[in-house]
Amino acid sequence: MIQVELSGTGKKFGGKWVFRGIDLQVSPGKRQVIAGKNGSGKSTLLQMIAGFRTPSEGQIAWHHDNRSLPPDLIYKYVAMAAPGLEPTEEFTFPELIAFHQRFKPFPKQPEAGHILEVAGLTASSDKAIRYYSSGMKQRVKLVLALMPSSGLVLLDEPCTNLDKESRDWYKRLLKEYGRDKTIVIASNHNPEEYDPDDPVMEL
Repeated sequence: MIQVELSGTGKKFGGKWVFRGIDLQVSPGKRQVIAGKNGSGKSTLLQMIAGFRTPSEGQIAWHHDNRSLPPDLIYKYVAMAAPGLEPTEEFTFPELIAFHQRFKPFPKQPEAGHILEVAGLTASSDKAIRYYSSGMKQRVKLVLALMPSSGLVLLDEPCTNLDKESRDWYKRLLKEYGRDKTIVIASNHNPEEYDPDDPVMEL
């Protein structure tokens, strides 16, 4: 499991600060919610926690089993679902699963049919993902973020494009496959995306 620590962390673009002075510690195997309105910097902060962006000031530190992880290795432990990260649309979902498992193994390497069943997409197994609806694509992203053996899972507005049935499905998925993982959820104050007891940091 991964521990994340931010100390006095800030990010600016073109001389304008998006946020400054972020102090945050996410303990191994725990959840943290980052809440804020559109444009508050939630996605940017999540990308920094993933190691995709570097802070303009302050520090971000990662630890795996109490050992420090250098920034260039954190990607091995990160899985992320975000609006800007789209699955490869030329693949069918089974093809995407096979490709994904080469880099982010699933526990006990379940059959693709089981993963499709978990996602509720068995009937669409032979379709290229480009023919999926936005809600179906969101299911794909969430399954590929939560089911693999990733120590740090980052979910950016995970209920985007999900209807009521799919939001209920997401809660079950999070409960079943979010155990023993460090999870950070960025949310636009949507209470369906996290539990009432999850700690929330306002951005």
